Amino acid sequence: MRNAMYFRIFSALSLFYLIILLVGYENLDLFIKPILIPLLAFGVYFYPKFPSKKTLLVALFFSWVGDVILLFADIAEIYFILGLVAFLISHIMYCALFNKQIKGKFKRNTIVFGIGSILIALYLVGMLCLLLPSLGELRIPVIVYATVISIMLIFAFNGFLIWEKPGNFYIFLGAIVFVVSDSILAINKFYSPIEKSSFFIMLTYLVAQYLIVNGILKLNLKKTE
Repeated sequence: MRNAMYFRIFSALSLFYLIILLVGYENLDLFIKPILIPLLAFGVYFYPKFPSKKTLLVALFFSWVGDVILLFADIAEIYFILGLVAFLISHIMYCALFNKQIKGKFKRNTIVFGIGSILIALYLVGMLCLLLPSLGELRIPVIVYATVISIMLIFAFNGFLIWEKPGNFYIFLGAIVFVVSDSILAINKFYSPIEKSSFFIMLTYLVAQYLIVNGILKLNLKKTE
């Protein structure tokens, strides 16, 4: 299938890109980074039709917009804020996407869901307590963004409890890795520099997007037209 070809190209180019970051050629961002998410999007686009396909494509589109804008974050703070807004919209679309998925054979365990939600809330509070003293004028945008991505993780966790395997695992793991990626970015920017931060941010980011996309496609494997 044509979509599988795009996923293979995405994987190969992502590996090449990560090696480049690891050895320190971060200036090549401008040429490689903007290509990666579109490859995933093409893989989705050429996949047979399913009910939430457009929502997934919109989420990927705003992720790509965020990627491109953040390439210029070192020039002025406004680019970081605009990139944050783009990813905020992307995460809202992921929340909508997860909510649209059809339930599987599992009945949600309310106690497990409650415990998981509390742990996610504790992560949010802990991260904000760590970052707030150094956020300055970005305090409100970062609080809003951190809250939305935590809600996205809760949606993914809820899906993990009710969706069919293995799609539920792929999506939940992808959401966790996405939060890890944003956490590394936030800590590196606002709290303390992390060595090879670009490599670790992009490694987790690309893995997260790939897992979420593949999880959604696996959930909709029997719903294609």
